[in-house]
Amino acid sequence: MEKQVIEKLIDTAIEQLKFSYAPYSNFKVGAALLAKNGTVYTGCNIENAAFTPTNCAERTAFFKAVSEGVHEFDAICIVGGKEGILTEYAAPCGVCRQVMMEFCNPDTFQVILALDKEHYDVYTLRELMPQGFGPGNLA
Repeated sequence: MEKQVIEKLIDTAIEQLKFSYAPYSNFKVGAALLAKNGTVYTGCNIENAAFTPTNCAERTAFFKAVSEGVHEFDAICIVGGKEGILTEYAAPCGVCRQVMMEFCNPDTFQVILALDKEHYDVYTLRELMPQGFGPGNLA
């Protein structure tokens, strides 16, 4: 993936931190999801007092895209930190990884964990979920 595209996703994910609703953990997360058609879908985490209805930034972005009929994706950038201060990479939780397995090719889908445009790592979904379960397992 071109550095220019990665930098755009990082900037977009960081911008989403301001929309995060995290009154309980104060851990703000932003995501920028790149669809194969070139559209970028955004997401932030949305907490809930009952905790289990909380939705992660990654799933917010995926659900927005899928609700508009988009099912094919190339990459996602995820940023997060206490009070929105980015000091370490915020990796996707297991539930988010499972949602990615539903819609993404684990060998080509890229997960970008970033602090800024100078500090980021890129993984494939397969690297983050080596024994993942997806639609192919049910074929």
